[in-house]
Amino acid sequence: MGSATTQARAAVTAALDAATGVDLDVARELFAAARALGDTPQLSGALAAAAAPVAARQKVVADVFGGSAPVTVTLLNAIAAQRWSSSADLVEGIEELAIRAASIAEPATDVAGELFEVSRTVAANPELELALGSRLGDAAAKGTLIEALLSGRAGAATVLIASSLVRQPRDRRVRALLTWAKELVAEQRGRIVGTVYSAVALSDAQLSRLGASLGQRYGGQVELNVVVDPTVVGGLRVEIGDDVIDATVSSRLGDLRQRLAG
Repeated sequence: MGSATTQARAAVTAALDAATGVDLDVARELFAAARALGDTPQLSGALAAAAAPVAARQKVVADVFGGSAPVTVTLLNAIAAQRWSSSADLVEGIEELAIRAASIAEPATDVAGELFEVSRTVAANPELELALGSRLGDAAAKGTLIEALLSGRAGAATVLIASSLVRQPRDRRVRALLTWAKELVAEQRGRIVGTVYSAVALSDAQLSRLGASLGQRYGGQVELNVVVDPTVVGGLRVEIGDDVIDATVSSRLGDLRQRLAG
C-alpha cells in the first residue's frame, strides 16, 4: 500500500466518522459503487487520476452515482477528493468504507464475531470455499449463496458484508477477505480482535482474564474468538494480527525435540 493510499484511507475514514445518517442502505450503495468501479477500469481510473482536478473527479461521482443517498454521494466525493496510489486501491478504499458503514449501522450486532464464524464455516467446507472462490462462478449467485447460508444465523450487516465481498473477490481468497473485514469492523469499533486456539472450550471467566491481560499488552479492548483444536494438547495459542503467542504443550514439545536433535 502506497503512502498516498494510507493518507487517503485515513481521510475518508474521518469523513465517515463525521457523517450522519449512515445506515445499511448507505453501506449497500457503497458496495455497489465498488463493484461498478471494479468492473469498469476506465471509470475507476478516472476517479483515481491524480492529474485531474478534484472538481472533475467529483463530477464523475455526480454523473454516475448522483442518484444515491446524499450521504453516499458525500462519501464518494471524499473518496474522489483524495490521491490514491492506484485505481485498485481506490476501489478497495470504497469497499473498506462500506464495511465500516455496515458496522456503524448495526452497533448492537457482533459483526466481527459473526464474520469469524462465517470464515470458519468456509474453512470447514472445501466445496463451499471452491464455489465461492472460483473465477468461473456467477458473481450474483455467490452472493445469493452466502445470503442463503447466513439466513437466520447472522445479522443484516454481516450478511451484507460477506455476500458483497464474495461477489467481487478480485483474485483475493474468500477467507482472507472475511478476515480483513473482521479486522476493519473491530478497528471501526475501537477494538482488537484475536483468535485463541485451545484443546478445550474456555469459560467466560478465563476469556475475561485473558482478554484483560492482552488488552494491557496491546493497549485496547481485545475481543477473542475461540477455536477448539485437539492438536493443541494443552495451553493456548493466541493470534492477533501478525503476532503469535504460542504457549501450547505441543509447541514446547516441538522446541524440546529440536534441542535434543541439535
